[in-house]
Amino acid sequence: MPKVAIYNTQGSQVGEIELKDEIFGIEPNESVVHETVVMQMASWRRGTSSTKTRGEVSGGGRKPWRQKGTGRARVGSIRSPLWRGGAIIFGPKPRDYSYRIPKKKVRLALKSALSAKVLDGELIVVDQFNFEQPKTKDMVNALKALNALEALIVTADFDENVFKSARNISGVTPLTATGLNVYDILNHEKLIITKDAVAKIEEVLA
Repeated sequence: MPKVAIYNTQGSQVGEIELKDEIFGIEPNESVVHETVVMQMASWRRGTSSTKTRGEVSGGGRKPWRQKGTGRARVGSIRSPLWRGGAIIFGPKPRDYSYRIPKKKVRLALKSALSAKVLDGELIVVDQFNFEQPKTKDMVNALKALNALEALIVTADFDENVFKSARNISGVTPLTATGLNVYDILNHEKLIITKDAVAKIEEVLA
């Protein structure tokens, strides 16, 4: 089982914690991680791009010149896709880009991302964030003490003081354990997890 130190918000080590091998100690599967991130990013696409077909472009109801005898190419409408101001051939239409991959793959990707953070020494376990009130300065000081100015902060449950203290800091994202995802783990240099959040993650992914 991988062992990591537990720190307080002053940056001092206050203990150690053993992490479960099947969640924090597996060999990262890069292909599954990539597949999961692509799926996440696809689901964020708005899919609002739209172009007009021949039936939607205004005008062009009259044939511009007679079919034969002019020496010019035959044309039925000035809104042909070949003409400037005409319709678009096979253009984008509003659509939903999201799709799903098997849940087992998503869980494997999450375990791989967590294990990679442990292997790279980028996982920091914190005893707790005991802020009496929301204060960005307190969070900045805690992150400096932990040497993690760009980090994903994961708490067991929603903590208003922690979330409000962290939300205005560039490069810092607060999340609950249930909202943990592969993209956010990879998108931050450090992963800071509270001791209670580790227990919750192990309970869900075990």
